[in-house]
Amino acid sequence: MPFADLTSDIRAAAPDLRGRLLANQDLSGLTWFRVGGPAQILFGPADEEDLAYLLSKLPDEIPVTVIGLGSNLIVRDGGIPGVVVRLGGRAFGEIVPESGDRLRAGTAVPDVKVARAAADASLDGLAFYRGIPGSIGGALRMNAGAHGGETTDVLVSARGVTRKGEIVTLSHAEMGFTYRNSAESTRDIVFTSALFQGRPGDPAAIQAEMDRVTQAREAAQPIKERTGGSTFKNPEGGKAWKLIDAAGCRGLRVGGAQVSEMHCNFLINTGGATAADVEGLGEEVRRRVRENSGFELQWEIKRLGVAA
Repeated sequence: MPFADLTSDIRAAAPDLRGRLLANQDLSGLTWFRVGGPAQILFGPADEEDLAYLLSKLPDEIPVTVIGLGSNLIVRDGGIPGVVVRLGGRAFGEIVPESGDRLRAGTAVPDVKVARAAADASLDGLAFYRGIPGSIGGALRMNAGAHGGETTDVLVSARGVTRKGEIVTLSHAEMGFTYRNSAESTRDIVFTSALFQGRPGDPAAIQAEMDRVTQAREAAQPIKERTGGSTFKNPEGGKAWKLIDAAGCRGLRVGGAQVSEMHCNFLINTGGATAADVEGLGEEVRRRVRENSGFELQWEIKRLGVAA
């Protein structure tokens, strides 16, 4: 059943809105799993000021959810109520080198493009982003990392818009980074850009490191499948994939979803899977690991919305 169409109400409350509002917009095509239901309202702001304007006018009872490239995301089959914000275009997609070996990037920029831009500017320290399938907004939200580096190592500050429509800049300390997470106080902020600190490096050496990351990822991960990347966080004292393998879950299936044979910490949509299949498979993996080893795996993939 579709959600109620809120576009007229939102336009009435925010008549000068310039961005695009789409009611009951299917989100499955925007996620790497290719599963899930619609957004009640999908909003693509024209720029940061447009985003701030909408958020300042939106009634408090209407929830706001932000999605990026959809690489680390399960949208449940019933969809996401309220307004779903998806940033894109030049306003959120620019990368600008700054003085002091720094790089500023919009949060719609794919992580891999930040790695490439840093290499082009002879900036070392950001090559690890070559191995993260997502955008900078997601990297800020979850302190994304791979191949020996993570966002907390290179972030100077992040800029965004609060739920009340205020434009703010958060320092590294205010982001409150922990393993694959940021502070609870950042939850109502829609991040719009980030400032990164690199260090002078040799372009050839930086490119060699990026090539190493690429080769390692292609050799170990099912990157050509419909997947959401690494599914569970590594628990303290263990590796998620080893625990999953030891629990006999390699190749395990629920409906059209399967634990990857190539890398046990990846779930894949083999074709025709529902979001319920993917999430249900993840929960079954968690149950088997808990029974086998006592470890309680925590989801790294974000799960949003309501069940069908």
